[in-house]
Amino acid sequence: MATPVFSAAALAGVPVGVQAQGVWVGRRQLFVKFAGEAETATMYSADALAREMQRHLQRGVFHSISVAGRDPLANTDFLAAALTKAQIPLPVMLDIDGQRPDELAAIAQHIALVQVTLDPTAADTMLQRGCATLVGAARAGRAHALVVAVNTETSDAQILRTVEQVRDASAETDVILLPPHSGESVLDRRWAVLLDQTMQLHARTMLGTRILRPAGMR
Repeated sequence: MATPVFSAAALAGVPVGVQAQGVWVGRRQLFVKFAGEAETATMYSADALAREMQRHLQRGVFHSISVAGRDPLANTDFLAAALTKAQIPLPVMLDIDGQRPDELAAIAQHIALVQVTLDPTAADTMLQRGCATLVGAARAGRAHALVVAVNTETSDAQILRTVEQVRDASAETDVILLPPHSGESVLDRRWAVLLDQTMQLHARTMLGTRILRPAGMR
């Protein structure tokens, strides 16, 4: 008989929250948050995570589960085991930076939405790996999206180039442009023009918004 493999990972917790950006912005979710270097971490076995998710679902109503935090795809065995054991009837969103495209296939069957968030000013290799992740999601038949996290230094040319490369990777990608935070409630002309230009490149492009996270949220 094969010896079962003990699977565990360091998590920053399994908090309840609201999705701050992207396709499911504003949705109440249960977050499986992998710990970053500066965060307090707790080791969870796959069994413990499955039980924790089931406990939350007995106490509240959620739209979906968000697997997020630092490098979730470095823990595919753990995730696959936990999601298999939990048997939760909710869609699972994988919220990542897209830098491990080769690992996606290991858990694709458990995922409903792959959401990649990238900065258009990032290195070409990062964008290429992000696009490869979107290709992998498309091949697996999973919904997929790119959140273009724009800052004040991002040029229009960088945004257009990113959208064009993503379109070439997968025409089924939903692209969400996130302008920098502003106190203005009126659509800036720059973004009205950019939306026109990006939609000419890829019709599945939209302007998004961010929900600011309160203290303690992911």
